[in-house]
Amino acid sequence: MAELLGLGDECGEGASGAPVLAGSCLADNRLNLDVYPDGCRRFLQLFEGRRGEVVQVEFLRLSSNDCLLGTTLGILPHLKHLKSLVLKGGHARDEFGSCQYGSLTSLPPDVGNLRCLTHLDISFNSLSTLPSCILHLPSLRVLLVSHNSLVALPEDFGSLSKLTFFSAMKNQLKDLPQSIGELAVLQDLDLSENALEFLPEEVGNLHNCTELDLSGNRLSSIPDSLANLKSLRRLHLHSNLLVTVPASLASLPNLSRLDLQNNCLRTVPPEIQTSPFVRLRGNPLGETEPSPQADEPSAGGLRRLFLASGEDSFTVTSEGCKVVLACGIHFYFPPGTASDPLRIYFRTLAPDPQWVKLRHHDVLLSTVLELQPHGVKFQQEVQIWLPYASPQTLHQREVVVRTFSGQSWSDLRTRVEQKRKSKKHVAHCSVLHFSWFLVVSRLVQNECKVPTEGTLLFSSVDPNIKVTFPPGVTEETRTVKLQVLPVSAEEIEEITADAGCRASPLLCLSQDSLVDFLRPVRIQLPLPPGVTGLNLDRSRLHLLHGDLEGQTWDDITSQVVLEFTHLYAVFEVTHFSWYWLWYTTKTYIGGIAKKVYERLHMYQVNFIALQRKKDPEQVLLQCVPKHKVDPVLKKLQDRYRGPEPSDMVEMFEGEQFFAAFERGICIDMDRPDCVDGRLLFIFYSHLKNMKEIYVTSHVDRKGQAVKGQVSFYRGAVPESIPEDASRRRKGPDSLWLATLPIKLPRLKPRWAENPGPLNGFSFPPLNLGNAETGYLTQANLLSIARRMGADWQTIGLNLGLTYQQIERIGYNNSRVLHLGRDEDCE
Repeated sequence: MAELLGLGDECGEGASGAPVLAGSCLADNRLNLDVYPDGCRRFLQLFEGRRGEVVQVEFLRLSSNDCLLGTTLGILPHLKHLKSLVLKGGHARDEFGSCQYGSLTSLPPDVGNLRCLTHLDISFNSLSTLPSCILHLPSLRVLLVSHNSLVALPEDFGSLSKLTFFSAMKNQLKDLPQSIGELAVLQDLDLSENALEFLPEEVGNLHNCTELDLSGNRLSSIPDSLANLKSLRRLHLHSNLLVTVPASLASLPNLSRLDLQNNCLRTVPPEIQTSPFVRLRGNPLGETEPSPQADEPSAGGLRRLFLASGEDSFTVTSEGCKVVLACGIHFYFPPGTASDPLRIYFRTLAPDPQWVKLRHHDVLLSTVLELQPHGVKFQQEVQIWLPYASPQTLHQREVVVRTFSGQSWSDLRTRVEQKRKSKKHVAHCSVLHFSWFLVVSRLVQNECKVPTEGTLLFSSVDPNIKVTFPPGVTEETRTVKLQVLPVSAEEIEEITADAGCRASPLLCLSQDSLVDFLRPVRIQLPLPPGVTGLNLDRSRLHLLHGDLEGQTWDDITSQVVLEFTHLYAVFEVTHFSWYWLWYTTKTYIGGIAKKVYERLHMYQVNFIALQRKKDPEQVLLQCVPKHKVDPVLKKLQDRYRGPEPSDMVEMFEGEQFFAAFERGICIDMDRPDCVDGRLLFIFYSHLKNMKEIYVTSHVDRKGQAVKGQVSFYRGAVPESIPEDASRRRKGPDSLWLATLPIKLPRLKPRWAENPGPLNGFSFPPLNLGNAETGYLTQANLLSIARRMGADWQTIGLNLGLTYQQIERIGYNNSRVLHLGRDEDCE
C-alpha cells in the first residue's frame, strides 16, 4: 500500500513520514479529512504508518467526492471505536457552481459490526437503496441520508430502536414502511422534498417526536393518528397537495408551529384556522371547486404558491398553479401542464462570461435563473416573469429573455411589462422546456421570411433603411434578421478627433442559411449626416463591409455599384454582414472604422473604495458607470468614507478585472473569488459590480496607522482595445487601471490586553457552528489551530464560519498562533 500511495515520495520510507501526517491531521481521537482534496489518501497513509493510533479514532470525516473512497471503505470496519462517521458528498462543484454528489452507492457489510457507532452521515451521495448493514448498527442514534436517490426504506427500518434523529430529505421516497412506528425514541424526522403520496397510520406511534417535516411531498391527506404525537412541537406540511387536515391537530398540547402553506386547502376546521401558530398562506381558502366540465378553467381558481427565500423547489400538478419566488420571479402553470405531479427546482446564478456569451452591443440586465428538471417537455406552455434592471439610459433597443439549451443561447419572444405598485419592469416569456434563462437588452431586431417570390424588410429603428429581395432570390424560404446601430455625429467626432468625419447608422444583416442568395439583394442606407446628393463628393464616400464580429472592416466601394438619391445610397449584395457608409478625407478608413466600432460598445466607469465608518477593516469596492457615480456615493455616504472615485476608464460588458490590496494591506487568499491574491470581478453595466471585503495587515498597528492601497487591473487585454487607450495606461503593470488609498487606523488598546470593543468599533458576535454539526468555542478552534497549522482556517470554514470571522480570529490571536507554530518548530 505504501508504494501505491507514494509514501516514499511524500513522507519518507515506511512510517518515517507518518508522524508529520499525524501531527497535521490526527487531533486526539478525531480525523477531519473532508477538508482536504486528498483526504482519503491521507487516511490511507496514516493507516499504513500509524495503524495503532488510527484504529482508536472515534470521529472520522471523509469526502465521498474523493477518488480513493472505494479503497478507504474497506478499512472502516477496523475502526472498532468509531462513534461518528461522515461520508458526505457536495465538496466538489461543477462549472455552474452546483455541489456534485458523492460516488458512494453502498457500504461494506462489515460496517454493521461497528457497535459503538452512534452518528452516521452519508448525505449528498448516489444511494438508490439504504445499505443493509446500517440496520445492524445497535447504537445508532443519528442517521442522515439526505440528497440521495432513495425510493424506499427497508421494511425492517424500525429495528433501529435507538434512533433519535433521521433525515432523508431530497430523495425519491414514495411510501414509508409500517415499521417506522417502532422508532420509539425518535425525536426529529425530516422527510421533506420526496414523493410521498400517503403516510402509514403507524406514524402516529412516534410518541417522542418533537419535529416532523413532511413538506414538499405529494400528500393529499394525513392520517388522524398524527393527533397522538403529544410531544410534537413543529409540524411542517407546506408545499403538498392537501385538501383536508384533521381538526385534532389543533389540540396537540405542545404544538407551536403548524405550517400548511401552499397546499390545496379550500376549507379548514375553525380550530385550526383560528390558532395563532398555523400558517395558511398560499391556499385557495374560500374558493369554490372548479367545475370538471369546464373546458377552460379560470386562472383565478388556481393554487397560489408563495415561496420563502430559503426554499428551492415546489410541486406542479395537473391542476396547475401560480408561483411567486422571494426574488420576484413569477410562474404560471396552466391546468394540464403536467399529467403527473412534478417537482420543480430553481436557483439563481451569478453570470459567468465563460458560458454566458453576450453578443456585441448586448447588455445583461439580470442574473441567471436555472429551472430543473432539464429536458422535460410540458404539455402546455409555462409562463415566466423575470424582473430585470431597467435600461433607462439605453435607447432604440429591446429587452428579450435569452435561454441556454446546454449547447447554445437563443432569444425567446418576450413582452415587457411594468408592475403597477412597484413600477418595476419584468420580462414575460412562455416556454415548453426548462433550462437556463436571463434577460438582456439588444439592438432592435426586425425579421421576416423570404419566400421564392421575394419580399421587403424595413428597419423599425430607422425606416429609411430597407432591404429588397427580388423574385427568385432563393429556392427555399429562409429567415432574415436586421439590426441597426445609430451613430451620432458627435460620437464620431469625439472618437476620431476629426470634425470632417461622418457615418451612417450601422446595418447588420444575418440569415439562417449558409447559402448565398441566388440574386443580388438591394439595400438602401441613408447618407451620413450633413451629406446629400447635391453636395456629395464621391471620392470621400466609402462603403465598408465588416465581419460579424466587427474585427475586420473592408472598403468595398469599388466592388459594388453605388446609386445615389438626394438622401440615400443604394447598392446590391449577395451575402450578409455589417454595412457602414463613411464620408471622410481619410485614406485608410478600415482601421478608423474598427476603432470607432470597438469604442461604441465600451463603457466609461469609475472605481470606488470606501471603508465603513464603524469598522474600517471592512472595505467596499465597486465599479460604477460614470453617470451613476454621484447617486451611488450619496446612498453610501452615511455609512462609509473614503477617497474620491478613480479617474474614468473604459471597460467592455462582461469584461473581467481584479482588485489587489497593496502596501501592507492583505486579504484572505483562500476566498473562492481570489485569484493569485487578487479579487475577481466581472463588469456588467446594469448589475452591481460590488464586493465588501474584510482586510487585515501584517504591519504592527499598535504605534502607527497603515497607509495602503487597492489597485485595479484588467484580467487580460482584449485584442479589440484601441491602441491609444493602451498607451494612456500608467504604472509598472500594463494591465493597470486605477489605484485608490486605503488607511487602517492605529490600534488602541492592544488586542491581547482588551478583547472588548476596539476604538469604538463593535464587531458582530461569532456564530460558531450549528445544531446539526455541533457548536465550537473559540478556545477549541485555537487549540486546533496550534496543532493543524494553516489548515485550521479550512476546518473553521467547513464548520460554518465565514471568511470574515476566520480572519478576525486569526488577526485577534495572531501572537498566540505564531507562538504555537514556533513551539512546533522547536
